[in-house]
Order: sequence, then structure tokens, then C-alpha cells
Amino acid sequence: MYIPNAFKFENLADKIAFMKRYSFATIVTCKDQIPIATQLPFVVNGSSEGLSLSGHFAIANEQAKYIEANTSLVIFAEPHAYISPKHYNKKESVPTWDYIAIHAYGRAKIIKDDASKLKALEQMITFYEQSYMEQWQDLSEKFKKGMMQGIVAFEMEITSLQGQQKLSQNKMEEERERIIQHLEKGTNNMEKELAPFIRNLSK
Repeated sequence: MYIPNAFKFENLADKIAFMKRYSFATIVTCKDQIPIATQLPFVVNGSSEGLSLSGHFAIANEQAKYIEANTSLVIFAEPHAYISPKHYNKKESVPTWDYIAIHAYGRAKIIKDDASKLKALEQMITFYEQSYMEQWQDLSEKFKKGMMQGIVAFEMEITSLQGQQKLSQNKMEEERERIIQHLEKGTNNMEKELAPFIRNLSK
């Protein structure tokens, strides 16, 4: 990832929190030197021992065949917003885009045994909808086994984590405040979500 010095995102705890909040991401892997990609929900596991991601492909998705032999890139990239030059003091200004993005690199390992695959699925349920666990537990073993046979579960140890926060850090405080107010008052929810990141970075 190209990261200008002004936009570095270096705090690990903040990066992990961002990944957990925007955990529907894109995993990219090479097949015969051609990138292939899938959008997936991930469970983000961060601890003092390291950082890992877990998820699963549909069994028919060919990308699963390449994740063990190749390094994959998982891209977390929300929220974002168009920034008009009308917010800047200088007339000689151009439009730009503010955003936050994290690139996580690693080589995945396919989870093959049923017990570990079930554990990974239940971690995902807990992460995304804890209240569904009761319904899941009441499902028949036959149904759950059939569901597990239809997926390829994996875990990916993160070997490199890169982040960028392009949040108008290179602009004057009064310009950033105009940007924040514009985003907060807009109708676009994604733009509204970006506003607090800009404000918090200015503190």
C-alpha cells in the first residue's frame, strides 16, 4: 500500500478495532498470476500472540484452492467520502477523497476437521449475531453437518498489516471543521460515519 507520511495509520489497537467494525472485506489471492477476489465477512481475532482472520468460502468458489499455497490480501475499506474543494481556503484546490483502508496479508490454512469447522462457524455467529446461537443450537446435527459440507472454512495468520487514514490531515483546522460539518449534515450514512474519524483525529 502506498502511504504518504501524513496519512499513516499506525496504532495497532485502533486498526484492529476498525477491522472488527468494518469486517465485511475483500480477500484477494493469485491464480496463475491473475488476482481473484471474494467479498466475505471475517472474524477478527487480535491478541498479544498475534492477529488472525477467519472466514469461509462457498465450496464451489475456486479461490479456496489457492489460499494455502499463496499469500492473500484482505482489504478493509470503509467508510469514505468525496471532499469538495469548496471547503478549502485556497481557490487553487482540487477535489479529493477521504477514506480509511487496511491491508492485511497472510497465508491461510483450510480448516478440515468438523469440530474445528463448527467452532469457527460458532465464532462467526457470536461475532455477528449472538442471539442467533440459540436457534443454531436447536438445529439438527444432520442440517448443521450439511451446511458445513457446503463451505470451505479457513484461518489466516496476519504476517503484515498496513493502514492508511486519509482524513484531511494536510489541511488547516478550519478547513477540516468545514468538511466535518458538511459530512455530518449530509444524507449519506457512509459520509456521516467518516465525520467522527476526522474529528477524533483532530483532537
